[in-house]
Amino acid sequence: MDTSQPLVLTLAARATPDEIARLCAVLERWPPTDVVCDVGGLTHADLAAVNALARLKLAAGRLGHRLRFQGAGGELRLLLELVGLADTLL
Repeated sequence: MDTSQPLVLTLAARATPDEIARLCAVLERWPPTDVVCDVGGLTHADLAAVNALARLKLAAGRLGHRLRFQGAGGELRLLLELVGLADTLL
């Protein structure tokens, strides 16, 4: 596993519990590293999505990863800023 480059994850159109579990399973297989999660394909920027992303960030942190979100649209950016997750945005 090459940890010299960030691990890149891509979130599906909906941040369902199964999707977040899938991404967490990927994180469990990697040693601690920088992780970029592409959220550009997320179709619904709502509090359920923010909750799912917050859960993913917490799981990544527990595993020693540094997680950042890339490609967030305006609505998702605003929601992440409102809940104190602006530092996760690229």
